[in-house]
Amino acid sequence: MQTLTAAAIQIISTPDVAQNLATAGRLIAEAAERGATLIALPEYFAIMGRDPRDKIAVREPDGHGPIQDFLAQTAARHGIWLVGGTAPLVSNVDHKVRNSTLVYNPAGERVARYDKIHLFGFDNGDEKFAEADTIEPGQDVVTFDAPFGRVGLAVCYDLRFPELFRSAGPVDIWLLPSAFTATTGQAHWEPLIRARAIENQCFFIAPGQGGLHATGRETHGHSMIVDPWGVILAQQDKGDGVVLAELKASQQDRVRRILPALQHRML
Repeated sequence: MQTLTAAAIQIISTPDVAQNLATAGRLIAEAAERGATLIALPEYFAIMGRDPRDKIAVREPDGHGPIQDFLAQTAARHGIWLVGGTAPLVSNVDHKVRNSTLVYNPAGERVARYDKIHLFGFDNGDEKFAEADTIEPGQDVVTFDAPFGRVGLAVCYDLRFPELFRSAGPVDIWLLPSAFTATTGQAHWEPLIRARAIENQCFFIAPGQGGLHATGRETHGHSMIVDPWGVILAQQDKGDGVVLAELKASQQDRVRRILPALQHRML
């Protein structure tokens, strides 16, 4: 792994795609100006609709569309590695989408796509979420190689399934675009992120949706970047913003040297 500066972008997305892309563009530019070369957007950065089915109306074919074009052009404009949170792409089921993380290199070329595998389901009597009603799950764990190291992709609810992360083998950086609810986030967001970073001895970049949305939904925020020892390097509680940190290769090397837990695995 090579040392780099990374950024997690926190947004409070709306039902308006154009408005969300404008906000994302502004925050990406800010992060790039501050030296970030790897920038990640949150889950649903392009749309948080009033109804879960709203994203179906703006889904795009794989490879082209306003959201994908924005990501490719923005990565090339700033010369950065850009992680497009999730975008709604066409699925094999007419009334559903694939919830896809898309990664672009500094030339604006797409180098990776991950379709969210684990779909959030929650019902406490006051709040109810059923992503499986509108999303077709992915099947493949995805990593890619970049000049700064091996990078893994996961999305939000995937965080609760440690076997996904271990199945990828050693990874230097995990990216977790998210839209955790305020309820589950307050209880579980930070401890789960730090646990995944610690047990995989990797950096963890977790950009999230961050506050009260126009639809009335509230997301947890607290986007953060965590190091391989489980230390939070940077964090923002609520609101739009840029969470920036230097990911030092020497820190990861030290953790894996003094506590070689990945080499001690028996199962």
